Amino acid sequence: MAPALGVLPAIETAKAQSAAEPAWRHALSLFGDVKYPADFKRFDYVNPDAPKGGVARLISLGTFDNFNLAVAGIKGNIAAAAPQIYETLMAKSQDEIVTEYGLLAEAAAHPDDFSWVVYRLRKEARWHDGKPITPEDVIFSLETLKKLSPFYSAYYRHVIKSEKSGERDVKFTFDSPGNRELPTIVGEFPVLPKHWWEGTDDQGRKRDISQTTLEKPLGSAPYRIKDFVAGRSVTLERVKDYWGANLPVRIGQNNFDEMRYEYYRDNNVALEAFKADQADWIAENSAKQWATAYEFPAVVDKRVLKEEFPITDSGRMQGFVFNLRREQFRDARLRRAFNYAYDFEEMNKQLFYGQYKRINSYFEGTDLACSGVPQGLELQILETVKDKVPPEVFTTAFTNPVGGNPENVRNNLREATKLLKEAGFEVKDRKLVDSSGRLVTVEILVQDPAAERMALFYKPSLERIGVTTSIRVVDAAQYEQRTRSFDFDMITEVWGESLSPGNEQREFWGSQSADAPGSRNSIGIKNPAIDALIEKVIFATDRPSLEAATRALDRVLLWNHYVVPQFSYGFARYARWDRFSHADLPKYARSGLPSLWWYDAEKAGRIGKRS
Repeated sequence: MAPALGVLPAIETAKAQSAAEPAWRHALSLFGDVKYPADFKRFDYVNPDAPKGGVARLISLGTFDNFNLAVAGIKGNIAAAAPQIYETLMAKSQDEIVTEYGLLAEAAAHPDDFSWVVYRLRKEARWHDGKPITPEDVIFSLETLKKLSPFYSAYYRHVIKSEKSGERDVKFTFDSPGNRELPTIVGEFPVLPKHWWEGTDDQGRKRDISQTTLEKPLGSAPYRIKDFVAGRSVTLERVKDYWGANLPVRIGQNNFDEMRYEYYRDNNVALEAFKADQADWIAENSAKQWATAYEFPAVVDKRVLKEEFPITDSGRMQGFVFNLRREQFRDARLRRAFNYAYDFEEMNKQLFYGQYKRINSYFEGTDLACSGVPQGLELQILETVKDKVPPEVFTTAFTNPVGGNPENVRNNLREATKLLKEAGFEVKDRKLVDSSGRLVTVEILVQDPAAERMALFYKPSLERIGVTTSIRVVDAAQYEQRTRSFDFDMITEVWGESLSPGNEQREFWGSQSADAPGSRNSIGIKNPAIDALIEKVIFATDRPSLEAATRALDRVLLWNHYVVPQFSYGFARYARWDRFSHADLPKYARSGLPSLWWYDAEKAGRIGKRS
């Protein structure tokens, strides 16, 4: 039957409104389609029949005095286990580049212009005390994290409003359209229990989320804190009635009954504990240790296995970092001279058994690294900041100086001296001084033997160009405090980079984060060209645009000589006692430890009881 005439406009209006409403999605991806359909049962890479049980004994270095994630990085030392008791709105797939599926949230919706997103919470989502997880918890979490944490403040700077928009719905509004990463990344922050933090502890004292605490917090994840010894150990126990155990994103994972984190002063002490069977796994970051320290009997008879897992999920920059807040480092020619003084090839041979390669990009290990001279879309992007970047950006492919033999070293030191002279520095009585006659002095701050060994190797080279160099070794707590307040001349820093860079680039290199205590902009970069290029990365509309903008950013960072690039290795090294098994690991999982592994009683029986 045809509708009455008066009804027709109303029907058409309703249709238009319905068409304008964005569809609910079970997953979000930055570019392209998602792999798993809405009715998927589990990820392909898990073993749905993995046995539950056993204990995993894991290693952490340094110490801890805090379980409060909201002040991590600005107060105290957060326990390594603390993040694992909280869930996020979405969970990442480990066989796709950047795709997330519903965890606390069952679905999400956003318009085509990415100006806002709504997440709908699952009815069954619960805290460990049985209370439901609510939109109020989500809003409280984001607002608190943005207020207290420099990282979250920068990462979610463009989220200007979070509000309850339905019984189980939370809407996040952004300050402008076009930032396609924002709908996805607001699914990544840990959701904290508002009612717990606004309550009182066992002694009747009101909790304060702006302060550190060693009270065991309330969580919602597969694990909760069972017990701990302050500064020494934390034990997580699997929550037997975990609300999300049968979710597709949780099937076949989180298989251990307990995970125990033992703290050790440094990796050398940790290795001795591992060899004595006081820990089940050890991650080895030292090439020297990997080459020489794993020849004990348990390795020979295969009770301990050495494994290398390819790193395909991220890139990195690691280097000696200049603190630009120190006036002497503000001249790029001095910073470049420091690179000429660094003989990586000889260090690699003497300290690292030739295992490493020199880093030549801020996105080393990914296809986002710049190469050659800029062309095509990358060149067009760079043209927009041409008057604000070094001219070499357009004319010369960035390469590091090559040492390794006396002739190369002499040539590099000669080039360093030339750069210093051009910048107004000169050597008097074998000491480098600036134009006003002040000594150029550098303290390299380190916290562990491996970093100290690298700094000691570098020191004589700097002294050959006249730099008065010292090395200060401090404990983990003091190192954390000094780097958090930017109280250093030079440190070694590492930035991990995803395969889809975005808003975190502001925290790494953006002007607004340069003076925020605890921020990842340890260099102190305040550069309008870099700020502009970061925006190009964030607002890229497709993968080719993202790649071009990232390579442009990479090139400008490199030619400003903010760091002396160190080295990388394309694998994660692990040794383990052979008591565990895992399914075939997905492309972007690295080791998959510990979530994709399980205790294998048969293997454990063959190698004997733990010490």
